[in-house]
Amino acid sequence: MAWRKFLDATRADTARRRREDRVEEEPAPGPAPAADDTLQLYFLCAHPSLTPSSAVALTLRAVGGLTTRQIAQAYLVPEATMAQRISRAKRTVAKVRFDQPGDVATVLRVLYLVFNEGYSGDVDLAAEAIRLTRQLARAIDHPEVSGLLALMLIHHARRAARTAPDGSLVPLAEQDRGRWDTTLISEGIAILQAALARDRLGEFQAQAAIAALHADAQTAGETDWVQIVEWYDELTRLTDSPVVRLNRAVAVGEADGPRAGLAALAKVDAALPRHTAVAAYLHERDGDLTKAARLYAEAAHQAPNLAERDHLTRQAARLNARTR
Repeated sequence: MAWRKFLDATRADTARRRREDRVEEEPAPGPAPAADDTLQLYFLCAHPSLTPSSAVALTLRAVGGLTTRQIAQAYLVPEATMAQRISRAKRTVAKVRFDQPGDVATVLRVLYLVFNEGYSGDVDLAAEAIRLTRQLARAIDHPEVSGLLALMLIHHARRAARTAPDGSLVPLAEQDRGRWDTTLISEGIAILQAALARDRLGEFQAQAAIAALHADAQTAGETDWVQIVEWYDELTRLTDSPVVRLNRAVAVGEADGPRAGLAALAKVDAALPRHTAVAAYLHERDGDLTKAARLYAEAAHQAPNLAERDHLTRQAARLNARTR
């Protein structure tokens, strides 16, 4: 597709440049004039008196409707730690006037986490997160706002295919791609193209590019894993996130083989959620079914929700049946 050539050219151009202006001053945020006040509340909770992490946690709890446990899982911290963070944020904002809204980067982080909770199925907030991000995109002309919207649309396009009729999870490689919403995918790609053309790469644009490459493949076997690894390299430089490095290990395993993936995984903290599940998958692809089955069972005990736990338990049972 022409857009893939565009993404590839943009990625190569991005890799060549140092991008000294990558961290620029964000444009002044503000709600869309014709919208309700929900988006404004997001900005008000992102008050400059709070640290970004506290602002996100408070907004998710007070406006997004998530529980403290769900927020803690999103941040990969104990629930008690998150409860203390939210309590401190409440005490802080109780002493200040909400006459100076927070920055757009914090609001984007909030919307992203709310979308992820909705997408997981635990809380149906994905559509609301998309609505608010559309609202934000109309109000603020910024490539990262567009990047987040593109990312949400492409992921949301796959939602119908993510679960089987019995509610069990369907991995990306096994999804019925005929059930993907091509209208949402096309819209997301068009938005992403326009954002990348502005040459101000950010993490949400990079994530959207990865999602777009998955969406472009007619089958799982046609996925351009080499280019996906290159985008993960960009994303690692932008965020230095352990979760990004974990996902990159999977991509490396697909592009260069399971042993290369395991070598990349060895550089990621083993305590990270889903690390064990990734190790199980890569060991299975490497032919070590006994170890993979054990790791799948171990990962099932660590799973953050019932659907994922059931999926990993079935994977362990499948391999155990093959090794008997």
